[in-house]
Amino acid sequence: MNAIEIRNLTKNFGQKQALQGLNMTVPQGAIYGFIGENGSGKSTTEKIICGLILPSGGSVKLFDRDYKDADVRAKVGVLIEQPGCFPNYSVWNNMMLQAANLGIKNAEEEVRKVLRIVHMEGSASNKYKNCSLGMKQRIGIAFALLGNPTLLILDEPINGLDADGMRIMREVLTDVTKNGCTVVISSHILGELEKIATHYGIVRGGKMIAEMTAEELNANCRTYVALKAKDMEEAKVILERKYVRVEKDEEGYIRIYDAVKAEEVVDYLFNELHIAVTEIKTSKIGLEEYYIDLMKEGR
Repeated sequence: MNAIEIRNLTKNFGQKQALQGLNMTVPQGAIYGFIGENGSGKSTTEKIICGLILPSGGSVKLFDRDYKDADVRAKVGVLIEQPGCFPNYSVWNNMMLQAANLGIKNAEEEVRKVLRIVHMEGSASNKYKNCSLGMKQRIGIAFALLGNPTLLILDEPINGLDADGMRIMREVLTDVTKNGCTVVISSHILGELEKIATHYGIVRGGKMIAEMTAEELNANCRTYVALKAKDMEEAKVILERKYVRVEKDEEGYIRIYDAVKAEEVVDYLFNELHIAVTEIKTSKIGLEEYYIDLMKEGR
C-alpha cells in the first residue's frame, strides 16, 4: 500500500497555474525527499495533502482512501512553516493546549512521549520564546506527532539548523519511520536530505519530473575523475580535446565526467604535453549536483 497517491493534480490561483497535472507516489514507511525550486509547487502540493487548500483538479489518496476521509485525516501530522505557539507559555503548556485541540485522551502521557521522541523532555518548562531555532523546529515536529500519525508532512524542518540540530533532526525522523510512520519532507539542504531519504520526488513548474528510490539515485549519479596538475589551464584545454564534459569544480579540481579510468587521464596528459598530474581521485556526484544537472536540462 502507498501512503500517498496523487494523479493529475492541478491548482490555479487566478490566472496562475501552480500545479500542472502533478503525479506523486509515496510508499508506506518511506522518508520521501520532496525537492524543487521556490515556486515549483512543493508547498502547494503539501497544503493540498493536508487539506489546507483545495485542488482545482485531480485526485489525492492517502492509504488507498480519499484524502478528505475523516479517519484518514486523523492519521496526518503536519508542520508547515512554524507551529502556532504562545511565546510566553512553556513548551509543556503549548503542547497540552495542542493536545486539547486534538481531543487527545491521556494528554499528559502523550505529550511526554512525543517530547521524549524529539529529545525535548528536559526543556518542557522552558518558555517557547526562549527556545533556540533548533528547539522550535523539534517542538513543531512534536506538535505534528501528537495523536500518533502514520503520515508526517514537513515543510523545510531543517532549514537554519546548526550541525548538531541537523543531527538530532535526522535521528528523530529516522526513529519515527521505524514505528511505521511515513515522512514527506521538503528541504533546500540537499546534502542533509541525502543522508536520510529513502525516496525522492523532484518537481519543476508544477509537474513531477522525476521520482526514484535512493538506490536508483545512486545508480543515476555519474562517476568522474578529478585532478590537479602543475598547469591547470593547459591541462583543461588538452582534456577538452578528448573528453565531452570537462569542467572546474568549486574546490579547484578539473573534472572529467566520461566513463574513464584515472590512469588513462594521467597517461593522456603526459603523452600529449608532458603535463604532470599532482593529485587525482575518482568520485561520484551527489543529490545536489544531480538535481542541479536535472534543472539545467529543462532550461
